Amino acid sequence: MLGHKFRCDFSLGEALGMIIVWLILTVVTFGLAAFVLPYYFLKAPMNRTYVLDRDGNVISRVSVEFSFGDILGHALIWLILSIVTLGLAYLVFWAAVIRRLLNAVELKAV
Repeated sequence: MLGHKFRCDFSLGEALGMIIVWLILTVVTFGLAAFVLPYYFLKAPMNRTYVLDRDGNVISRVSVEFSFGDILGHALIWLILSIVTLGLAYLVFWAAVIRRLLNAVELKAV
């Protein structure tokens, strides 16, 4: 297992497209979309990542799947915490989302 690497095929164009879409959604929803954004914004490049062997051959694909219900419950709790802490909890929310996404990673055969 030693010597494996990751390769991410998430492009700059895809990232810019996501940023534009999420900015529009955040404005339209008066900021509420910002509590769902970290899941989709971080999940997209993770799902376009592959595990490579020492020779550069693809071994498996990284897969992160969440239901909207899982996201909504977690995001609502952090929304309330962010309101109570005047937005400071939102910074910790990103770290909590990263932890949840990494714990949900599965390596799928290609």
